[in-house]
Amino acid sequence: MAFQSDCKLIMLVLLLALKQLIAKPLVPCFFVFGDSVNDNGNNVNLPSAFRPVFLPYGIDFPDGPTGRYSNGRNFVDVVEQFLGFDNFIPPYANASGRDILQGVNYACAGAGILDRTGKQLGNVATFTDQLKQHQYIVSEIVKILGDENSAAFHLKKCLYYVDIGNNDYLANYFGYTNLSQQYTPELYANLLVETYSQKMKDLYNHGARKMILSGANLIGCTPSVLARSLPTFSQCIGYVNVAMQIFNDKLKSLVGDLNKHFPDAKFTYRDASAVFQELLDNPSLHGFKVTTTACCGHGWKHGRFNCQKNQIPCKNRDEYLFWDPYHPTEAVNVVAASKLFSDEAELFTYPFTISQLAQP
Repeated sequence: MAFQSDCKLIMLVLLLALKQLIAKPLVPCFFVFGDSVNDNGNNVNLPSAFRPVFLPYGIDFPDGPTGRYSNGRNFVDVVEQFLGFDNFIPPYANASGRDILQGVNYACAGAGILDRTGKQLGNVATFTDQLKQHQYIVSEIVKILGDENSAAFHLKKCLYYVDIGNNDYLANYFGYTNLSQQYTPELYANLLVETYSQKMKDLYNHGARKMILSGANLIGCTPSVLARSLPTFSQCIGYVNVAMQIFNDKLKSLVGDLNKHFPDAKFTYRDASAVFQELLDNPSLHGFKVTTTACCGHGWKHGRFNCQKNQIPCKNRDEYLFWDPYHPTEAVNVVAASKLFSDEAELFTYPFTISQLAQP
């Protein structure tokens, strides 16, 4: 526990030092697209199957439950702090006025690359929906700044973070559909990446020039997948992660293709699975002790059912990789984000680090 406290203190000092070194954020604006991993409240007003608007969700977040699927900050919250933003980027559901000039978070629980993904969970803002929301925000930015040229000049300096695809496997391919019988892992990954490619072209056409495409995570290691599988002493379900890796390899190749096709833009790939694999292989290096059981949930591995209202979670949350059956703890998000701004950044991003991408 002392080690974890020291780590927290060091991280806090580093964050404060970074804010002192830069009078303003590294970039003027930050836009986020994705699913529940980075949803910061867009699910709250949607009639979806599960909305984390109650404790213990948000138990470690200053504002309590906000719709984040975490005990505290999610991944992009921490990234925003490293970028130097004073306040968290608002969810699309609450974004208004000149606040949108600093960016908007469109991420919505249940969303996937395919429009059909997540529909069994209720009303979900799909990837297509999120891009339409962004088009509207861009039109509002044009109004605020006065003309399209001014808006384009502003938008090309922003960072765009896209983290989507996990639900296409968790809910679709290995979930509630028969897609795994219709497609081989190779063909399914092709379908996803072809769809993804078109979405990135749409984003480019609406002013994006600095884009971070995050690979899918190791969902075969989540308590949810472990709980649905035959009891095992393994940390992960191998065939699930193999399919995810096929997608990640193709997404990384797409980044190279996009950089060639759009020479006035920069795309980079974030290797999310590599970060998580490091935490699984050497959890104690970062103060983690529990790697396969969720801090809050029900059933085997606390992975069969979601964390429920007023359920008492584990006390030592900084020692757990997973907060609930699907999502990491705030402690994991801090480690994962910090690596993108450290000397190790080149190990987890390709071909540009976020710091390089942020440069004028």
